[in-house]
Amino acid sequence: MNEKIDIASRELWERAKTIYLSTIRNDVEKSQVERYFTMITSVSMEDGIFKIFTSNSFAADTLRDNYSEHLKSCFDLAGADKNMAISFIYDDSVKPTIVIPNEMTRQHEEKARERPLQISTYVSTMPLSSDYTFEEFVEGPSNSWAVAAAKGVVANPGKRGYNPLFIHGGTGLGKTHIMQAIGNELRKKNPMASICYLTAEVFLNKYSEALANHKMEQFRDRYRTIDLLLVDDVQFLQRGKNCQDEFFNTFNALTSAEKQVVMTSDVAPKDLPGIEERLISRFEWGMVQEIEKPSYETRLAILKKKAEGIVQPIPENALCFIAQNISSHVRALEGALGKIMVMLDLNPNIVLTDELLSIGLKDFINKEKNLKKITIEEIQNAVCKRFQISMKQLKSNERTQSLVTPRQLAMYIAKKTTTKSQQEIADKFEKTHATIIHGVKAITKRLDVEPELKESLKALYDELGYSPDNVVD
Repeated sequence: MNEKIDIASRELWERAKTIYLSTIRNDVEKSQVERYFTMITSVSMEDGIFKIFTSNSFAADTLRDNYSEHLKSCFDLAGADKNMAISFIYDDSVKPTIVIPNEMTRQHEEKARERPLQISTYVSTMPLSSDYTFEEFVEGPSNSWAVAAAKGVVANPGKRGYNPLFIHGGTGLGKTHIMQAIGNELRKKNPMASICYLTAEVFLNKYSEALANHKMEQFRDRYRTIDLLLVDDVQFLQRGKNCQDEFFNTFNALTSAEKQVVMTSDVAPKDLPGIEERLISRFEWGMVQEIEKPSYETRLAILKKKAEGIVQPIPENALCFIAQNISSHVRALEGALGKIMVMLDLNPNIVLTDELLSIGLKDFINKEKNLKKITIEEIQNAVCKRFQISMKQLKSNERTQSLVTPRQLAMYIAKKTTTKSQQEIADKFEKTHATIIHGVKAITKRLDVEPELKESLKALYDELGYSPDNVVD
């Protein structure tokens, strides 16, 4: 294929993809779509058909059945020919060769400890994205410790102190990017390294399939003989008790052989609901690092990085406007940037004044305002009023249930409805960071089984003029 056409196809795909993601408001749905997009290996244009190649047939079918119509409209906005058709194709030529022993014995484990990284590269049904590198990640005060720990893993894979590496933080803050950057960097250092990237949900599904098809031996060989295991969203292990047992044994087999394990989660290990204590203990063996919301300077740097190479340059004032008005998470920044790209695609001569940006990004800004408008003091006052206690009692260390419930409920609301960090919330309650985490976790569990508590939460949201649809993930 002509190289210029190939480059043009990739650029068209990147614009359409950015526009598509900018139209999704639900973070869970956006995460799901992004995962399917990581399974796209290449794109090309041929005879008026835009061909999208995937690493497995399931991804091709899912993209075709669920996303093709919306993608077509995004391609139109990105400047594609209106008559262009889209085709999703499974390309089995990119499937990696997997070299795995037929059985795993103690002798294999002993040899595994001593051998260098030498097994052919193995990537699961969710391949590593080449876009997720340390060079493409914007480092700032909110994530610098997690980045340093990730680079430590690359320098010393499998070594004590870094194994496992557990990265936690809210949605859209870069956990997956850092995790995949580790895989990409280690693969660059040693192309023969055996690397497996998947979500805990995929691990659970593969386990269920193996169990149903009497292929547990092959399942164990597959995941216990690799050099690097990357597990995203490990909190989903709570869905399967037996699967937790299997993951526990897989974890032990890898770490005892000094093979690296990296995991991500929305919360710290000790706050994982429904996860066995022995697993939580293992997760805390190595390095646990949190990623928090980025500062204004980091947000602006992220936007500038993502705007690099865009055909229609984004004006500096537009980037500053987005960074100033959107602070909840990186995906919100990306969504707003995508909306600006759509506006420029539709009218390249448009002058992006602050007034026009306020109108164009109204949905994003309104959601951010809803997140920011409630202060922790307002939350505390509303809780005190409802439960008829004083502010002094709310912040006290008294452990009577009549004070513990409103105190933890106030902590929960502060965590869910403001953009403040856990440490900032802790300071307002005159408590430790750990106390806030415990309080939020306790209320989360109780809300599922206590209707009266749920009613109190709804009443407090109403009192504060807040919509539960906009809670922070």
